[in-house]
Amino acid sequence: MCKIIAVSTLKGGVGKTMTAASLSVGLVKQGKRVLCIDADAQHSLTVSLGVPEPEKLPETLSTIISNIISDVGFSPTAGIIRHSEGVDLLPSNNTLVGMEMALVSQIGRESILRQYLDKVKMNYDYAVIDCAPSIDLLTINALAAANHVIIPVVPKFLDAKGLELLLKSVAQVQRQINPALSIGGILLTMVDKRANFTKDIISTVEKAYGGKIHIFSEHIPHSVRTVESTAQGRSIFSCDPNGKVAAAYAALTKEVLGIA
Repeated sequence: MCKIIAVSTLKGGVGKTMTAASLSVGLVKQGKRVLCIDADAQHSLTVSLGVPEPEKLPETLSTIISNIISDVGFSPTAGIIRHSEGVDLLPSNNTLVGMEMALVSQIGRESILRQYLDKVKMNYDYAVIDCAPSIDLLTINALAAANHVIIPVVPKFLDAKGLELLLKSVAQVQRQINPALSIGGILLTMVDKRANFTKDIISTVEKAYGGKIHIFSEHIPHSVRTVESTAQGRSIFSCDPNGKVAAAYAALTKEVLGIA
């Protein structure tokens, strides 16, 4: 059975896309068949997985959404790009902005991504969805299709209101659309242990949410190597296999396998 994981946050610059890419490759390294879906019109996941010019792609997530809206059949392999590290990617580009507007008037607009996944998920053990840093219709689609949502948070600038808003949105999706959705956990990312306030903020997060929401024990450290890996279109496992970030994401992958 394919497990579907949405990686979602309401704040940019928190390592969301790095987490989606690294978790996906980490799962492949554990012998899993993985599909990555770039559901963010900024298409950072697509670029970070080695597609430098997404606008030139003939088929993307937008194509799939358009086909489903128009009730046009499509192949389960349509648009999928195989990354050199074994991950399958359904990419996106700027046309995804137009798809957001096209979905507004559709009956069942929250279930379009689920319809796609229902057709392709037999080919995978995991699907990882990189969501936009907002509660737009594509993010709602991702949550409506997902089994679990992982929420990256940077302790340097904890956005408590944004986190609360996302948690309320997740709860609303659970009540109204997808009762099978669960919060996989809060993931602390870009952690700089040298900063005096880091421990205080981590403690605040754990006290505020640890009693009701899983907080991943593995913290992702801050490192310039993450920027380098994104620029090279390779995962952190390939770019810096012996580094602290790769080790952290490897540990996170095993933790995710234990709950998902």
